[in-house]
Amino acid sequence: MVSLHRIGRRLGGVGVAIGLSAVAFAHAQAQRQLVMYCSVDEKWCRAMANTYQKETGVQVDMTRMSAGETYARVRAEKENPHGDIWWGGTGDPHLQAADEGVTEAYQSPMLPKLRDWAQRQAERSHNRTVGIYLGALGFGYNTEDIKKRKMTPPACWADLIKPEYKGEVQMADPNSSGTAWTMLATMVQLMGEDKGFDYLKALHKNINEYTKAGAAPALAAGQGETLVGIAFQHDVIDVAKHNKPVAVVSPCEGTGYEIGSMSLIKGAKHLDEAKQFYDWALSVPAQSIAAPNGSYQIPSNPETPVPPEAPDLSKIKLIEYDFAKYGSSATRKRLLDKWTTEVKNAPK
Repeated sequence: MVSLHRIGRRLGGVGVAIGLSAVAFAHAQAQRQLVMYCSVDEKWCRAMANTYQKETGVQVDMTRMSAGETYARVRAEKENPHGDIWWGGTGDPHLQAADEGVTEAYQSPMLPKLRDWAQRQAERSHNRTVGIYLGALGFGYNTEDIKKRKMTPPACWADLIKPEYKGEVQMADPNSSGTAWTMLATMVQLMGEDKGFDYLKALHKNINEYTKAGAAPALAAGQGETLVGIAFQHDVIDVAKHNKPVAVVSPCEGTGYEIGSMSLIKGAKHLDEAKQFYDWALSVPAQSIAAPNGSYQIPSNPETPVPPEAPDLSKIKLIEYDFAKYGSSATRKRLLDKWTTEVKNAPK
């Protein structure tokens, strides 16, 4: 006969085993985390993080920063990465991060389904980044103020350096903003480096503030805080959608554009979760989150409906943007140093 004491010992052992299994399961669930650095509008960032967390159960820790800030942070943390994935923001800093080897190569099974420009972004980075949307650079102006002052609405980059716009133009700082870096790189490609910097120096005399974030000048124009705000056109459109008196302009000389991108951070502590998010972010349901949250770029998955508010690229004179050159770390450092010394710190 088995004693009650021995039975109790056996049951106790089973209880301990069950308890340990429960703890292990809970621990495994707790490990399903993702640290996301996000470089688009805050509202879109939160919608992406919250939707993914709700659908998968993965706990998403999201931090919103501009593309330039995120690039600097990923570089600073390269010996001990805190982030797992960098989602959104202009593609040039993503290419620069790839060039420096601080992001991880990954070829998503979704890649062949994407638009050509998104696939080319992956190819030029050796699969260390991928295109997730496309947006054209431009500017917006406050229609009410223009009318009150009886001014001719600006239609070209050349208009923004006219004397009547002194103190009336706002743009971001290219040291922190991917939008403003695209602006700097666009002027150099559109006019040549010498004439491009001559233009930026002339524009500097009319700048009232260099903001930290690239979308801020568009909002400032809509709120009447500046007459003109240089920004991506989809950001100006978002401001206009909120009943702000702002009109979007595709400059007559031509303009640059961004390929918003996504990268896995090298040394990510939650790499499996990051890859799963990466694949999901290239899907139609994920890319369809943009428009309802005020972001009207062209999505990289061609099956995703293009928002009706999105700028019509067929009506915009886009330059042949050299992503390889202006996505290199050496070019970025040289031009930013030159801009800071010769433009930002120049007297007005």
